[in-house]
Amino acid sequence: MELNGTAGKHGLEGDADLEFLLVGGELQKVRSNSWKKNRFYKLQEDCKTMWHESHKTFKSRQTFSIDDIEAVRAGRQSEGLQKHTSASVEDLCFSIVFKGRRKTLDLMAASVEEARRWVSGLQKIITNMANLSKQKTSEHWIFNCMRKADKNKDNKMTLKELKHFLHQINIEVDDTYAEMLFKKCDQSNSGSLEGAEIKHFYDLLTSREEIDVIYAKYAKTGGLMSSTNLLDFLLNEQRESVSLEHAEKLIDKYELDETAKQSKQMTKDGFLMYLHQEEGIIFNPAHNEVFQDMTQPINHYYISSSHNTYLMEDQLKGPSSTEAYIRALMKSCRCVELDCWDGPNGEPVIYHGYTLTSKILFKDVIKALKEYAFKTSEYPVIISLENHCTLEQQVLMAQHMTSILGDALLAHPLGDQMPTHFPSPEELKGRFLVKGKRLNKLDAAFNNNSNVEDDSVSEEDEAADCKENGHKSKKSKIKLAKELSELVIYCKSVHFSGFEHARDCQAFYEMSSFKEGKAVSLADTSATAYIHHNMDKLSRIYPAGSRTDSSNYNPVPLWNAGCQIVALNFQTPSKEMDLNQGLFRANGMSGYVLKPEFQRDPASQFDPKTLQKGPWLTKKMLHLMVISAQQLPKLNKDKCKSIVDPLVRVEIYGVPDDNATKETHYIQNNGFNPMWNENFQFEVRVPELAMLRFVLEDYDTTSYNDLIGQYCLPFTSLQMGYRHVPLLTKRGDLIPSAGLFVHVMVLDAE
Repeated sequence: MELNGTAGKHGLEGDADLEFLLVGGELQKVRSNSWKKNRFYKLQEDCKTMWHESHKTFKSRQTFSIDDIEAVRAGRQSEGLQKHTSASVEDLCFSIVFKGRRKTLDLMAASVEEARRWVSGLQKIITNMANLSKQKTSEHWIFNCMRKADKNKDNKMTLKELKHFLHQINIEVDDTYAEMLFKKCDQSNSGSLEGAEIKHFYDLLTSREEIDVIYAKYAKTGGLMSSTNLLDFLLNEQRESVSLEHAEKLIDKYELDETAKQSKQMTKDGFLMYLHQEEGIIFNPAHNEVFQDMTQPINHYYISSSHNTYLMEDQLKGPSSTEAYIRALMKSCRCVELDCWDGPNGEPVIYHGYTLTSKILFKDVIKALKEYAFKTSEYPVIISLENHCTLEQQVLMAQHMTSILGDALLAHPLGDQMPTHFPSPEELKGRFLVKGKRLNKLDAAFNNNSNVEDDSVSEEDEAADCKENGHKSKKSKIKLAKELSELVIYCKSVHFSGFEHARDCQAFYEMSSFKEGKAVSLADTSATAYIHHNMDKLSRIYPAGSRTDSSNYNPVPLWNAGCQIVALNFQTPSKEMDLNQGLFRANGMSGYVLKPEFQRDPASQFDPKTLQKGPWLTKKMLHLMVISAQQLPKLNKDKCKSIVDPLVRVEIYGVPDDNATKETHYIQNNGFNPMWNENFQFEVRVPELAMLRFVLEDYDTTSYNDLIGQYCLPFTSLQMGYRHVPLLTKRGDLIPSAGLFVHVMVLDAE
């Protein structure tokens, strides 16, 4: 086992584009019209890190990890390249977009072919890294740390280097244990480890005692698991209704030893591999696909929705960016907000009015929507307009949407007669729906009557609320262009005047927006009425204007009340966004999740607070054992001795009676393989509305605990038995080699 092994090449050996990246070359870095400088870039031998030339006076970071890249985009797709380069160099340009808040890297190659090879090579590496199996990823992670610990680069490890390595992988051992481990591996008594000794050391380090116990219990065929033994495990422990054929398929898919595979047997390595794959994780793999009925009216679904989508940071002075729209859409967001104002040169712009946030062109946002709306989900996207423009610029808004979106823009109701209810997500696949004010009833689309008594409408509720926070509070009227009005079909904005008024006087396509305080109050005091309102209408909820830091509110009570468009600040990492990501992880990340039957049935009298008897009460007892965690990242990588003290918190969110939190004790100085073996029980009364969230924190006696990782999923997507839980960063990105290991059992409660 050599220290310079390059797991990143796995499957790409000899690839011409990969070899091109390893040689590297000059690219022009573009920062402004005047700042365009040539810099040398190359992929390092580990195939996981990019090196670049830097001319900064102070020593700065000259590398970045492939793991930190969100996407590589060919052409002039970034705002920087559109602003600082001409259309004639379109095919020479590309951008590297990073996760988190790091600035996008805008680059220009010397030739079209070079640009193509950079983009193609980087995309191959990123895809390859993502496809590396969990086992390979952890091996890769350990190799990286070993190589860093090998200070003198001689492919050997001394005891001192071994101790440094243990620090790198987040495990603290006392000197006697380090010495013992070292002596055990140094069979040649040379004072350093090499070759097979390093392999032995690696095996000792990656052994999983808890897996050994489970494997030994079922490996009844000469010390190995036969397909029948594996089937016993799947039926008895994992509670899966599967056949012997399924067990054989798993062996074929995950067994690494060819001899065992031929004999339809699974070794311990193969078993561990299976437990790390989608069949072995806590989230039901069947829910990775669209598995729900998508032919119900769209108001029967929760819809993943973003507030102030254009913002990258806060709502007072943060940057606005088309990149923010792209990120939201790539996370399956299906309702985006466009805050539209008159811009210079007659072109409408988008920004947060009355603040110092930067401005972006309306037409650039529409182009980004056209390009990215349906890459992650093919289901409809709602364009929520907050319109502050004059008539002339409104006409231009309508023209931009019509010309850029083309047939994808829904500009007429489906069918040839006036509808009485919403179409379904299935019928609206690949379409854009405009939400905004309309001058007349939808019937006008069928009777050629486009007459309007008044060309003014009251402004959006959210705009009026925004003004109340420091500007005139009177709700003003604005003129509305007929061209823009006619693009509003199924999502006509109207003011909410009570549930009775809505039932008696509003058409199904007339929808209201509720500030979070008003919505939470209605959900608390009139939940059943709110649920019935949402059975035939859409409701949009938005954060209070006082949340200038772009913080979020808890979406769960609003989902409990059947609200569909619960808009959150996608740009702000938060527990609330974890819950949103958790809910919409199900149903193939389509951005649409079907509401439970009791939120769709007109006969239902469901109330989340009182929980009177009804079909929603299907009490379950969740028995959860938190067993262990693996390779938790060090939080302070600069501090030599910063080993984490991890604890696990398990949280249930749902109806008020189901909300609960329990946590383990913390384990001192071990992020590599902490073991808890703690049992928890939760009674869940309304499983269809419950969410389960795992949180790993670094315990701190003197201040708030730091987040290590988190994972959230619907209760109905749980798999039973021994399961690995993937861990995500606060921004929702996967931590490649880390994980939590648990045992799950869900039983009917008495």
